[in-house]
Amino acid sequence: MSPFRFVLKHIAPLTVGYLFIGIAFGVLAVEAGHSVLWTFLAGLLIYAGSMQIVMISLMLSGVPLYAIAFMTFFVNARHIFYGLGFVERFRGRGWMSPYLALTVTDETYSVLCSIEYPPEMDSRKADLCIAATCHLLWAFSCLAGALFGRTMPFDMRGIEFSATAFFTTICVDQWRRFGSHIPAVAGFLAALAFYGLLGPDRFLLPALSASLIVLLVLRDRVALGMGGGAS
Repeated sequence: MSPFRFVLKHIAPLTVGYLFIGIAFGVLAVEAGHSVLWTFLAGLLIYAGSMQIVMISLMLSGVPLYAIAFMTFFVNARHIFYGLGFVERFRGRGWMSPYLALTVTDETYSVLCSIEYPPEMDSRKADLCIAATCHLLWAFSCLAGALFGRTMPFDMRGIEFSATAFFTTICVDQWRRFGSHIPAVAGFLAALAFYGLLGPDRFLLPALSASLIVLLVLRDRVALGMGGGAS
């Protein structure tokens, strides 16, 4: 079996999420006045998943680009640690190494951690197949949403609420699954406090910064609550 066919079986469940969220971003981007080319390039070069949907809402609200950049960094900073975790695995692969490290997402991280290749399979090619397939699927899903979103045979009004609904679902799911509620409580209280102090236009970055500091200070308690050991 070829590496592509082998990894395709393992990443098939992920494709649904990539496809629908990518299409949602494409629709939102075009509705916000951006071109099809810009939408495709955003999917290809930014590759930030649901953060791209949030980005559209922030841009429409007039949030400065530096604030969007900082927020994107905070939300996606975990990907840095994903890449660092595979430094030894990706080392010595030439041009593949930076590409593989930069395209690790939540979904591909889970696959790369759990997948076991047959002994005769080239793991270098298989890793590249996982990263490139998910990356291109995301970019072309964004393109499909931009090209065909307006022709879809159903009412698209209210799709901008998809980002709020998506993150609410993630928050509820994490509250149910994980033993520690410190991250959710810290984020909620920080957002509430800075919203009251600074207003809706300036509360986001201070709230994210305060949440990060709280999590760093309480990281041992969070780890214990999640079922891990304290550092």
